Amino acid sequence: MSTDMFISLPYNIILSREQVLEMDAVLPSAAEELLREIQKQYLETKQIPDDLLLALKFMFGPIAVHALDLVDQHSVTQFVAPSGRAVYQVIGSSGRVYSCFSSCHYCSCPAFSFSVLRKNDSLLCKHILAVYLSQATGTCQEVTTSAGHVTGLLLAKEEDNT
Repeated sequence: MSTDMFISLPYNIILSREQVLEMDAVLPSAAEELLREIQKQYLETKQIPDDLLLALKFMFGPIAVHALDLVDQHSVTQFVAPSGRAVYQVIGSSGRVYSCFSSCHYCSCPAFSFSVLRKNDSLLCKHILAVYLSQATGTCQEVTTSAGHVTGLLLAKEEDNT
């Protein structure tokens, strides 16, 4: 009997135990440093300087612009249970709501499944980047809710993944 463990995610993505452990890793240090610098500058000036916007676009590509748009539209909400367990929900540009987990860099959107997990050609999707940027700029809406509500969000299935 094999000791390999596989986890099935939405959109028929199956990850090995090693891939799941890699997801627990943090963002590359350059990305973390860039987000820290954005936070520092935003706290001081209430804006993101052009050089940091260019660095963001260079590091994350075209999703950076879309993520900034989601932040400008206040599309990111963090639901927090009394225990501290939290889940983010981001209203996408299509109006659809996606669940994001910043602790493991996971989003329920199709772009994450395809570009990040399958093709491995992107670090994040625009929704997760929007979560990080809304945290850095202090624009993330926070809703304190019951443990049951957060559990429901964590267990929610995508409509087209039944």
